[in-house]
Amino acid sequence: ASMCKIYVHLNYTFPCVRLLNATHQIGCQSSLSGNVGVLHELESEENLDWVLTSGPNPPYMVILESRLFTRSIMMKLKEGSGRVAGVVVVAPNTNPPEGFSPHTACPNDNSGVYTENYDPTLAHCNATVWNPLGNGLAYEEFDFPIFSVKDDNDTRVIRQCYQDHNRRVNGSNPQFPLCAMQLRSSMSAVTNTATCKRRNDINFSLTPDRVCDELGDFNIWASSRPMNTTTKGHKEFESVVIAAARMDSRSFFFDIAPGAESTASGIVTLLAAAHALRRATQEAPPNRTILYTFFQGETFDYIGSSRMVYDMENNQFPLDLDNIHSVLEVSQVGLHSDSKLWLHSDPVSRKNSSVKEELVNGLKSASAGLNVSVDEPDVSQPLPPSSFQRFLLARPIPGVVIGNYRSSFTNRYYESMYDNAEYLNVSYPENMTSEEQLEHFPETVKTLTEVATLVARALYVQAGGNETQLANITADPQIVNQMLYSFLVRANNSWLQQLVPTDFTNHLGKLLFFLSDRPTNFYVGVIQYFSEPTTLVQYMLANMTGSVVNVTQEDCQKQREDKDDDQSKHLYTYMWVQGAAPPNSTEREGFCVRSTVHRSIAVSPAFELHEYTTSNYSTWTESVWKPITGRIFLVASHDLEMLTLGVGITVLLTSLVLTYVISSKADILFSSGREPTSATY
Repeated sequence: ASMCKIYVHLNYTFPCVRLLNATHQIGCQSSLSGNVGVLHELESEENLDWVLTSGPNPPYMVILESRLFTRSIMMKLKEGSGRVAGVVVVAPNTNPPEGFSPHTACPNDNSGVYTENYDPTLAHCNATVWNPLGNGLAYEEFDFPIFSVKDDNDTRVIRQCYQDHNRRVNGSNPQFPLCAMQLRSSMSAVTNTATCKRRNDINFSLTPDRVCDELGDFNIWASSRPMNTTTKGHKEFESVVIAAARMDSRSFFFDIAPGAESTASGIVTLLAAAHALRRATQEAPPNRTILYTFFQGETFDYIGSSRMVYDMENNQFPLDLDNIHSVLEVSQVGLHSDSKLWLHSDPVSRKNSSVKEELVNGLKSASAGLNVSVDEPDVSQPLPPSSFQRFLLARPIPGVVIGNYRSSFTNRYYESMYDNAEYLNVSYPENMTSEEQLEHFPETVKTLTEVATLVARALYVQAGGNETQLANITADPQIVNQMLYSFLVRANNSWLQQLVPTDFTNHLGKLLFFLSDRPTNFYVGVIQYFSEPTTLVQYMLANMTGSVVNVTQEDCQKQREDKDDDQSKHLYTYMWVQGAAPPNSTEREGFCVRSTVHRSIAVSPAFELHEYTTSNYSTWTESVWKPITGRIFLVASHDLEMLTLGVGITVLLTSLVLTYVISSKADILFSSGREPTSATY
């Protein structure tokens, strides 16, 4: 970009946005027209004095390296916000070795099972701090904008502008004109969820403006055998083992939530386990049904799991809590240095649960012959943050949460932009094509395949299956690799293209979703928009557990096997997918997948009940915002601006006086002398 232009617009910026709950607001915002400040590159924490006290040209727009994006520095900038217009964080190309987690040290505190009523000694992470690196930055409120920019062309332009115009030379202050930046991220909602929902309801026009939207999306679930989904509530003689994983993550910045360890490792493991179980559950069905369940919005006080429990309690789901035999939840399972998984259970409900012992013993015996060992932590240790806690809150259901941590997360980048493919050791040689990368197996693929085999075998035994079948239940490393690649590198690849519809448009022809060329963003988003991970999991799960049926595209889309079939839609879901293109052809050969995959709403019950100040359910909303932009430009000194303004006002007043004088004397100034009446020609 040429510096001769008045403005240089920043192309790849990721803002921090405002979120609200029952009690307060968090995140960042700018003024309506955007915040403007003189650029200052922070080189160390000691260098803060220039920004906060001694710099002569406040307010400052602070640009800093990711190593300086710490709680200590950010809180000092927040306290001196009168002199701080905004902050730009330069995202590095490699992860910081010391770790970084902007989440809290005790994730989802106050929304799980451990409260003063259940077991006060285990509440508020009294027994174990799960996320010791959590600095809580993502849950602070800042009254200035904070953007992240990639360490690329945008950053070079910003730094060049700073070096040319703002850098101090030999201790002397820089001279005008100075390089300035404007960041615009104006948020509509303020205070808390109750306030913004009340403002949403004030309708003065036919097209009322919303100020906030509730966080939420859909849970995805499938059963190992068909189940009538039309009838809700209790199912006689039905006993289910819930196999659960979460589908969402977040980071400090909107639109960057790679969630490799915290989310993708669990999703991929459970999907691969479901695929490994497909044949065994059909050829030698166990006594109980396995319910593969993927919860959305768990980062924000368990939105998805609390809604499913609520629906089960109120006969709005095809099962109720009495149908649940046990729960196995797959948490963070990316194995790094040591190949050990920990089996977490609840010390309160554990006391009289033989079913939980069966589950633990099943997992231990399933690990035989695999390169993964399993163990139990201390008997008095509580459950880690998990969807299972919301089921326990309603009923003492036996269950186990499986994770790669004993008493605190091994994930050094929990809920941050660094929890990415690099951290999970999912990397591919750069000289490979996308097709070659889909065939190349990083080391992580092998370990997650082992974990998926362990989970699949344990689920089969827990569901009452015959142990003689276990040798036939093994996860497929190719499937694991394809899923990891789709989530952590790019969804737009030849494997995933076969599993999805030709286009994701609604009945109005609006494009709802497309396969992206970047890592999946696992942020839950708001209910009005399609979530990328939900859509991907839905189609992957259908492919892993379903079967191809020979029906026409029309019948498939009408949820039937043929025109006389009006029963199948109660048991199955039919999806027409575009399939692969044969060699030397661009025409894809589509087909119909029949599966038991369904979606159920994942919006907090608080919004169904209009209880916006409740502490029983999640109340998180996201502010609506105006267009988000960033740009840099040169700014003149305040004195010169005042002088220019003064000269302009003087010229204006002078011209007004002249105009008045001229118009009042116009008949004299512009009259032409009269010609004599007797003039002859």
